[in-house]
Amino acid sequence: MSRRSWLRGGAVVLALPWLEALAPGGLRGESRTRLATPRRLMLVGRLLGTHADFFFPKDTGPGYTASRYLKLLDQHRGAFTVFSGLSHLGYPNVHHTEAGLFTGVEPPRISRLDDIRNTISLDQAAADVVGRETRISHLAMGGVYTAPMIYNAKGIPLPIEGRPEAVFRSLFVDGSAEEVTRETRRLSEGHSILDQVRDQLKSLGRSLGAADRDRLENMTAAIRDAERDLLRSEAWSRKPKPKVARRPEDYLNPTWSTGQKMRYDLAFLAFQTDSTRVATVIEMPGRAGEAPGSSLDHHDASHHGMSPRKIEELARFEEDEMRHFAELIGKLAGVSEGSATLLDNTVLLWASNLGNPSAHSSANLPVLVAGGGFRHQGHVAYDPHNNRPLSNLYVRVLRQVGVQSEKFGTSTGVLTDIG
Repeated sequence: MSRRSWLRGGAVVLALPWLEALAPGGLRGESRTRLATPRRLMLVGRLLGTHADFFFPKDTGPGYTASRYLKLLDQHRGAFTVFSGLSHLGYPNVHHTEAGLFTGVEPPRISRLDDIRNTISLDQAAADVVGRETRISHLAMGGVYTAPMIYNAKGIPLPIEGRPEAVFRSLFVDGSAEEVTRETRRLSEGHSILDQVRDQLKSLGRSLGAADRDRLENMTAAIRDAERDLLRSEAWSRKPKPKVARRPEDYLNPTWSTGQKMRYDLAFLAFQTDSTRVATVIEMPGRAGEAPGSSLDHHDASHHGMSPRKIEELARFEEDEMRHFAELIGKLAGVSEGSATLLDNTVLLWASNLGNPSAHSSANLPVLVAGGGFRHQGHVAYDPHNNRPLSNLYVRVLRQVGVQSEKFGTSTGVLTDIG
C-alpha cells in the first residue's frame, strides 16, 4: 500500500488515519441522559480579564458587600455565585491562554501560540449530550482575538459566527423553496458519499492488523457521527423555524456595545424557542469610544499599570459588559418553565483567561456562575495563593446539565460549594 492513501466517495476525498500497514516502522464514552426538563448551558468568554478590585467582593457568602461591578447585578444577587481563587494551574501568563479557558488542557499543550494542542471545550462536551435534541446543537457567536476558544474532541478549533444578522437567519428565517430543494439534494448526496466510503472502509478493514483496525474504527465512528448528523439535518429541514417578534434587520451594523446586547438577545431567543440548548459568546475587546465615555482602546486600558486614569477607562468597558449580562439574567428569569424559570434551567458561566490583564496573569480568574438550579452562595473564595482547578467547577457544571462526567480537562475532583 502507498503510505498516503485516501478513500473517495463522490466529490469527497477522505484521508485515512496513520496506519501501521501504511508506514515503515476514541470515541468518548460519556453517558448520555435525556432530562424531562431541558437543561441548557451558556458560556461567556472574555479576553482581557477584569479589574479585580472592582469585581471581587471583599467578604464571602450570600451577604457579601457588593463590589462596584456586582452592584450592577445586585437585583439578581440570589441567582449567581462569584468564585475567586480559581485558575488553570500552571498556565503561562500570556494572552493566548484563552485557548484553554474552556478546555482546561494540560499546561505544556498551551505553552506556545504556534503549538497549541488542545482538547474538547466545555460547551462541546455538553452539546454532545444535550445538543442532539434541537435544530442547532451548539450556537457560537462573537469573534477570535489571539487564539480560538471552542474546540472539538480532536482539539480542532470550531468556527464562531461574528454577524448577529446571520445568526438570526439561521435560527428563525426559513429558506426559499429553491434553497430547501438545494439542501435536500445536498443531504441526499451526503448519504451517497457516506455509503461509498463506508463500503471501502469495510473492505480495507479485512486486510489490516488489530492495531490498524482499532485506528480505522475511530474513522468509522466519525462516519457514524456524520450519518447521525445527516439524519438530524433531514428531520429539521422539514420543520418550519420558530417565529419571533424580531427581524433580521434588527441585528445589522452592531457596535461593540450593541453587538454584546444582540448576541445575548439571540442566545435568549434560541433558548426560549428551544432552537439550541448550548451557546457560547466570545466577547471581543472594544475600541476607543465604543464603551460609553471611553477614550482609550479596551486593550490599552487593560494594560493600566495601576494608572487610575487607565483603570477608569477599563471600568467603562467592563461596566458596560456587566449591564448587558445583568439584562440577560433578568430576561431568562422572566420566562416561566413549569414551576421554574428559563434561568433555573440554564447554567450561565461567565469567565476570563486572565486574572490581572495588566500583568497577563493567569491566576485568580474572574468566574461567575448564574442560574442553573444551583444553590448559589454569593461569593465563594478559595486561596488566592494556592488556587483550585477551574476544571473542578466544569465537572460540576457538566453534571448539572446532564453529562455524567467524572473528569474534565485537568480536574482533580468536583466543586460542591453550590450543591
